Amino acid sequence: MKIESLPLSADQPAKKPAPRRRARIIALSLLAVALAGAGAYALTHRAAAPAQAAAPAPAAAKEPVHELSVRDIARVEARPLAVTLPVTGSLMPLAQATVKSKVSGIVLSTAVQEGMDVKAGQVIAQLDPAEARARVAQQQAMLADAQARLTMARKNMSNSASLLKQNFIAQNAYDTSANAVDLAQAAVDSARAQLDLARIALADTTIHAPLSGVVSKRHAQAGEKLAPDSPVFSIVDLKHLTLDAQVPASDIPRIQVGQDVQFKVDGFDGRNFTGKVARINPATETGSRAMIVYVDVANPDGLLRAGMFAKGTVVTEKSNAHPLLPLGAVRKDNGRDVVYRIDNGKVVAQPVKLGLRNQDEGVVEALEGVDAGMTVLAVPLDGIKPGSQVKLPDAKG
Repeated sequence: MKIESLPLSADQPAKKPAPRRRARIIALSLLAVALAGAGAYALTHRAAAPAQAAAPAPAAAKEPVHELSVRDIARVEARPLAVTLPVTGSLMPLAQATVKSKVSGIVLSTAVQEGMDVKAGQVIAQLDPAEARARVAQQQAMLADAQARLTMARKNMSNSASLLKQNFIAQNAYDTSANAVDLAQAAVDSARAQLDLARIALADTTIHAPLSGVVSKRHAQAGEKLAPDSPVFSIVDLKHLTLDAQVPASDIPRIQVGQDVQFKVDGFDGRNFTGKVARINPATETGSRAMIVYVDVANPDGLLRAGMFAKGTVVTEKSNAHPLLPLGAVRKDNGRDVVYRIDNGKVVAQPVKLGLRNQDEGVVEALEGVDAGMTVLAVPLDGIKPGSQVKLPDAKG
């Protein structure tokens, strides 16, 4: 007998799966969901990657521009440069004189006072000439007496010569008369010399200025009795002065006659005066190692006065016109001298060849590498180097 299994009817409920099979189905379902989520994430980021790559990169930081002031820069100019040596000293008159009385006498009058200009030969004082005139008269009388004695001696000699020819007198008598003539002639010459001295003494009662200049001091007043060699006036010539400048002995080899000297004197608002080295003292001053250098100073307007203190420089070296740089603009770069010049708003390191230096003026001569009209950095500035962008001050600034 054959047993057949019949299909279940629709109304008959299906059997539930086993527990192990159910767990496997759940695990497979969760794995499918996870794979689906991973695929969606990958697709999403793969689509976003081109968009991010296409986005522009952020811009690089812009280099700053340094603004410069007028004191930071210098415009190169070309002119001759001089190397100087500082000197100090006092101004002294090249010619001065203390006028003294040559004879004794009472001062009748004085024609000038301190600070007045005088000319050479001008009468500046008058002594009482009465005594001198009396001496002149006395010497004239003595000369006349001597001349009369000489005339008598000559007559006697003439008579003696006639008698000698006739042999009325001896030769000794004639020689005596001839000798008397010689003595009389000597007496006349002496009297004449004494008369000349008396006349000179009379002329010396009128005192004249020995040179043109300015009266610096009056030593005598009217009514005073002067002895010979008594001072009357002091006169200085201010047209030509001498600057007695002290220079260290170690710097004397740099000084030569004829070098130019520039100096200033207090009270003249910074006005420059000039002179030339005229002489150099061969010995040092006592108590110091300085030597005196004498500088001739022309003073035609008479502004400078004797005794004024002067401070200046001697030009020891002088060059032709070259571009000049401030000392602060020169710096060292790998053992060479360079300056930072400004070209179209950018700093450029420019090698230079230097020449003479003047520490007083604070400049140095540029023999090569720099031309007149260039603009350079006058002082070192932090943060500014070759390649830096700078902005120059405007014309008004």
